[in-house]
Amino acid sequence: MRNELLWGLMLLVNFFSIIFIYKKFGKLGLFMWVPISSILANIQVVLLVNLFGFETTLGNIMYAGGFLVTDILSENYGEEEAKTAVKLGFVSMIVTAVIMKIAVSFIPSAVQEGIGNFQSLKMIFDFMPRILFAGLVAYGVSQRHDVWAYKFWRDRFPSKKHIWIRNNFSTLISQLIDNLIFTSIAFAGVYPLEVLVEIFIVTYIMKVIVATLDTPFVYLASYLKENKKVSENVLV
Repeated sequence: MRNELLWGLMLLVNFFSIIFIYKKFGKLGLFMWVPISSILANIQVVLLVNLFGFETTLGNIMYAGGFLVTDILSENYGEEEAKTAVKLGFVSMIVTAVIMKIAVSFIPSAVQEGIGNFQSLKMIFDFMPRILFAGLVAYGVSQRHDVWAYKFWRDRFPSKKHIWIRNNFSTLISQLIDNLIFTSIAFAGVYPLEVLVEIFIVTYIMKVIVATLDTPFVYLASYLKENKKVSENVLV
């Protein structure tokens, strides 16, 4: 039960952090969040945990938060701003992987070697190039689909009361595309086939839950924008 409670806590912290940073910093805040979610998701995804009796990777909440951000940008600012956020995610993932790969290539001091935390960090970021490649392909395809699909559904259901349609219809399919691509590239040959299938199914179910639960936050962000409660162009 501990893992499930922590998963719920992480979900709430993630969503409310996005709304807080949006209210405080406006569109800039959302752009800031994209690198945060992209980097943390790609670190957390190497962690395999048991949730609700099934094996699944962490990172699905942080990664799904990226879809929430692009949906808010699409809703409040338009398709081009959402595409800019996707590009920021790409750059942040590549830069993090390159810099950290150089960092863990250093020879640690004897003190550090004795503690062992250098090797632990090295294990994460030595595995990251494969995660990065899987993440970039999945992120690029799924996020571009999400931005396109959000506009597609918005053109057909433009009313504010139909935010739930464009939010869910775009995100759920995008998450399916993302999950299929990422799981296949990142973990094929790493885990047994039965574990791989379980990871795919359970991770997608988790993403569906997260995507469904993020809908009220798109409405909230839209409300804040319409009622001029968002601080745009504020750096401090």
